[in-house]
Amino acid sequence: MLQGLFLVCIAASVAHAQSYSGCHTHGSVEYCYGADGKETPITTQAQVTATSVAATTTSSAQTSAVTGCHSHGGDVFCINGEGHEVQVSLTATPTGEPPAQYTGCHSHGGSQYCLDAAGNEVQILEEGETGHKHDDDNNSSSKSSSGQNCHFHAGVEHCVGAGESEHSSEPSCGVQSREYDMPLRIGTLFVVLVTSGIGVFLPMLLVQLPLGTINTMTSTVIKQFGTGVILSTAFIHLYTHANLMFTNKCLGELGYEGTTSAVVLAGIFLSFLTEYIGHRIILARGKTSTPECCEDTPSPNSRDSKDDTTATRTMQLAQLSHNHGSDATKPNTKLSVLVMEAGVIFHSILIGLTLVVAGDSFYKTLLVVIVFHQFFEGLALGARIALLPGRVFPSKVVMAGTFALITPIGMAIGMGVLHSFNGNGRSTLITLGTLDALSAGILVWVGAVDMWARDWVMEEGEMMNAPLVRVLVGGMALIAGMVLMGVLGKWA
Repeated sequence: MLQGLFLVCIAASVAHAQSYSGCHTHGSVEYCYGADGKETPITTQAQVTATSVAATTTSSAQTSAVTGCHSHGGDVFCINGEGHEVQVSLTATPTGEPPAQYTGCHSHGGSQYCLDAAGNEVQILEEGETGHKHDDDNNSSSKSSSGQNCHFHAGVEHCVGAGESEHSSEPSCGVQSREYDMPLRIGTLFVVLVTSGIGVFLPMLLVQLPLGTINTMTSTVIKQFGTGVILSTAFIHLYTHANLMFTNKCLGELGYEGTTSAVVLAGIFLSFLTEYIGHRIILARGKTSTPECCEDTPSPNSRDSKDDTTATRTMQLAQLSHNHGSDATKPNTKLSVLVMEAGVIFHSILIGLTLVVAGDSFYKTLLVVIVFHQFFEGLALGARIALLPGRVFPSKVVMAGTFALITPIGMAIGMGVLHSFNGNGRSTLITLGTLDALSAGILVWVGAVDMWARDWVMEEGEMMNAPLVRVLVGGMALIAGMVLMGVLGKWA
């Protein structure tokens, strides 16, 4: 006891004589500040003992502050209550002398913080620490505020914008664990069903309006708006989604870079081939059935009627062939509408799956987008179904009802595989990408050829020789369909 007290006295007298302060360690060497403010190593046993004893006796007094602060290059170091050197984490490089001390030290979780003279909080880093641990709690907000737009396509989260490379450099290709509100999904299934039904059946009611002028203008607006919707869906929604699938990092690098465009081209060709063969079959059946169903029965007492009957049959056959080949309201255009519906159905079932497997954080936003998407797409399809010849029931009702039901069916499938569905799986990405690209190709053909070109530039198209007012109204509706569906492509 006496020996320890004696050493303390000697150390105190030596330290006082040399005017050392702010003693600290670098590795195993003790350093102190002399009277001239320079950092000096302490090598004598008495001084080492003095430093150790001083650190021990003052640790309790320094538990709420770090003192002896100094700079090494652009970093600030201080001495904590145990006599160890710690680094002060600053948001900017100090331009002048650091403060002598930081007080009001406290902890957040496992990290230590102190206050400077202005009351600002700084983190105290022990040896080996490199960053602000409490910032981890704000990672999600920093990512969302860094200019990125993250959204889901068939359960795959895609982020575009600033910082995309950092966010997606190490993708997680396994099943994602997210929160799913099942009662909300079940309820919104019926919302989508009703919205799709209103969109596809509404044109059938509007074309029954009694006033001829209103009926014509209404039909023109709905048809041309639908044409814009179909074209925008093909290019902005389906083509983009397919490309996102085929370029997903979980799929790996494809050997052929033009995969998306090649599958879209295949969809266009299949649509062309289906319509061409179908129209040839319809024309062939018309040629064989016309003489039987349209034969005029001559008078039994007139032998000269054979020549007139032959001439009549020839004129009827020529007129039938002309009508089948050019009139957009003849029965053979039902094949074009069926091709269009096939592309829409492929897309709509994926839309339902996309909606359900998205996490709760994005579900409500995506729901609003899908509701508008299905309503607009229903108008586009319903306008073409409504103008087909024949009665509304059962053919037209079945076609429209299929569209109304297909997205809720996709949602039901998604609910069934919700916790096992892996949108980042290789086989899933290839399947969804192929279906999206094929649907895009089908809708490109239907939208550009069967709808846009047939109405506007082909001979006997309804807009070819239409009055100027009708042309302007139809053109504005066409552009509106493209723009509105294109805007929705930002979120879905």
